[in-house]
Amino acid sequence: MSADLVVGVDSSTQSCKVVAVDLATGSRIATGSAAHPDGTSINPHLWTAALAEAWTVAGIPSLGERVAGVAVAAQQHGMVGVDEANEPVHDALLWNDVRSAEEAALMVAELGAEAWVDTVNVLPVASFTLTKLAWLARHRPEAAARLKTVGLPHDWLNLQLSGAWSTDRSDATGTAYFDPLENQYRPELLERFFGRVPSLPPVLAPNASAGKLLPGWGGNAAVVGAGMGDNAGAALGLELAPGEIVVSIGTSGTVFAVSDEPVHDASGQVAGFADATGRHLPLLATINAARVMVAGAAMLNVDLAEFDRLALAAAPDAGGLTLLPYLDGERTPNLPDATGTMVGLSRANMTPDNLARASVLAVLNSLADGLAALAALGVPVERVLLIGGGAKSRALREAAATVFGVPVEVPEPREYVALGAARQAAWAATGELPVWGRRIEQSYVPEGTWGTTVRERYIAARQAVYGR
Repeated sequence: MSADLVVGVDSSTQSCKVVAVDLATGSRIATGSAAHPDGTSINPHLWTAALAEAWTVAGIPSLGERVAGVAVAAQQHGMVGVDEANEPVHDALLWNDVRSAEEAALMVAELGAEAWVDTVNVLPVASFTLTKLAWLARHRPEAAARLKTVGLPHDWLNLQLSGAWSTDRSDATGTAYFDPLENQYRPELLERFFGRVPSLPPVLAPNASAGKLLPGWGGNAAVVGAGMGDNAGAALGLELAPGEIVVSIGTSGTVFAVSDEPVHDASGQVAGFADATGRHLPLLATINAARVMVAGAAMLNVDLAEFDRLALAAAPDAGGLTLLPYLDGERTPNLPDATGTMVGLSRANMTPDNLARASVLAVLNSLADGLAALAALGVPVERVLLIGGGAKSRALREAAATVFGVPVEVPEPREYVALGAARQAAWAATGELPVWGRRIEQSYVPEGTWGTTVRERYIAARQAVYGR
């Protein structure tokens, strides 16, 4: 039987998803998933176990010689440090672990924002791997001393699948010690802030092979692709074009575009990441996204369906309520110690409907700040593609275009991160990047002027509370 399938893996903060698709059309053939534990640090062996479970649920071993290739897209930034035997010296610290905020601030103060952007095109924040290594050296010196290799979550899974460490440009640019313009590591930064230079995974080209699938995963020796960060995976899965901005609402919120030219932002709001095709992926990320609505539903003691109904029943501007949704601290803006703030409360507007609506608008306003930041750097913002679990909310979908001020399209629900990984697997296996196309489920355009009012209130509240 010919190899007519490719497999994409999406290893996110919350779960691992495995999707097998038809090599020619991109149509889904099989899928499986397994949960990851909650929290901001994890034993990476649990990622391996979740991948094995999702792999089995999807029936990949039984597909045998039909599988031509597999690739992994995973959550970015996390620090996976291992010893000589590739055993973790410490739990992996995830992107949303903010314990290294002090190290990040010290790094910026020591070198200056311009120097960081000139060197690695990002400004260190607590999410980035280098800050977590600095925290390890400072607070867990015995673990730091045993660390031989440091990699990212997708690098770890490449090791499990192929038997060797490897990474790609898109994920390496989230470490704060890789230069995406020169396509090389900056070992002097590791020497300065970690104390030495550990072994680093080789950075593979987007269409390169990371090796062959190990026999323990079943089937034939399929090609393992280079892999990528999850946002680069979503861009690849959506077949993103210039002028289109992806707004992804999941555990985190992300706003990103593809660009032929790098974008430089000394403020650190926009990270100058690489994409998974050889281009660039200017991106902003927020810690607080869909979980703001989950928390709002819990506060109102309703399920998400009822929460959405309440938000739809409220006045478009939530009766004047404005929520700053920094419930778990925030990365963009860089406020790791922030908390949520509700502004404009009155006896008249303090209703369940308005509280639900304010939570939805808070998520959109936070992401609209990201769109404004991209536009200010010259990135064209012509249309938004809205994806992620949070985009299932009808209240959020219907409000998005008016808050963003541009047309919004909602692609049909698909596992776009895993689909992007599958496209890359096909590229590595066949030498050609397939074009599978995308379908739009719903389209919206801005309506009325209430979105301008909501934006003005949100910006005023943010500036009043945090001065930025």
